[in-house]
Amino acid sequence: MGTRLRPFTLATPKPLLPVLNRPFLEYQFQVLSRHGVREVVLCTSYRADAFRRAFGTGSRLGLKISYVRERIPLGTGGALKNAEPLLKGTTLVLNGDVLNAFDLGAFLRFHRARKAEISIALTRVKDPTRYGLVLTDDKGMVRRFLEKPSWDEVVSNSVNAGAYLFEPSVLAHIPKGKPYSLERGLFPERLAEGARIAGYVAPGYWIDIGSVEAYLQVHLDLLQGRAPFKAGAKARPFKNHDGARVTAGAGTKAAEFARFAGAVSLGAGVRVGRGASLADCVVLDGASIGDGARLERCVVGPKARVGTHAVLGPGAALAGGSSVGDYSQL
Repeated sequence: MGTRLRPFTLATPKPLLPVLNRPFLEYQFQVLSRHGVREVVLCTSYRADAFRRAFGTGSRLGLKISYVRERIPLGTGGALKNAEPLLKGTTLVLNGDVLNAFDLGAFLRFHRARKAEISIALTRVKDPTRYGLVLTDDKGMVRRFLEKPSWDEVVSNSVNAGAYLFEPSVLAHIPKGKPYSLERGLFPERLAEGARIAGYVAPGYWIDIGSVEAYLQVHLDLLQGRAPFKAGAKARPFKNHDGARVTAGAGTKAAEFARFAGAVSLGAGVRVGRGASLADCVVLDGASIGDGARLERCVVGPKARVGTHAVLGPGAALAGGSSVGDYSQL
């Protein structure tokens, strides 16, 4: 349900939140298409109908998209089991709120070379205490899982990157119709039973957009060229000021003397007032920014109103449809 990304997930499922005016999942689809994947199954629960409205059959994206709905949330493992009738052969599984830009072909070759039942993509992070550590031997085989370790337990900085390869035999070990976790259930249980689980350190860009801070960061990364993805037709270049990188949706307008700095993403139909100043921020569809307002490292929801000379500082998350009064400071 994307609780850490509220208020923006109250109306929109996390994987469909706009990133440079495109649903986040479309960037994952770019990765899949690059590597020859043509069939996708979306496991949905929260606001499930929104996915079908967004993507339909997948034809405009060059994909065949099928949908499996959970009447109750089944967790990462239960969702996979629920999709079993649509899965054939080796299956790539991706978390819907993580963006990986790595070589899926190399991942598959690694998986097959180690004759693994399960392969887990790993990424290296600066603070592994926030994640689940995956400890491997020098051949890339998993030897231990350590969930959110303290610093004195950290012996590696390789964490689960939210991408897996599964052989069909794995599905027999997942209970049907009940909540079940891959990370806390299947992986440690299969390891204890002697299954071959491999850990592939995946080079390249990686981000989990599960927080407001990370949701803002993925926009900045894309605009500043730190992530190898195309913004697409729904985000168009906007007037640059002082070297800023700005994109905007259709119908967006900025009044005279509006200033932009760093990286700024503006949705469709946004109005930026005279003399307003925006730096490293995201403003979603239909929002209005008043004359002289100042925004820095914040996210403004759709159809929100920021009053004249109001100030939104780092970390501010303004809900869609809400209003900040003139001269207010957040």
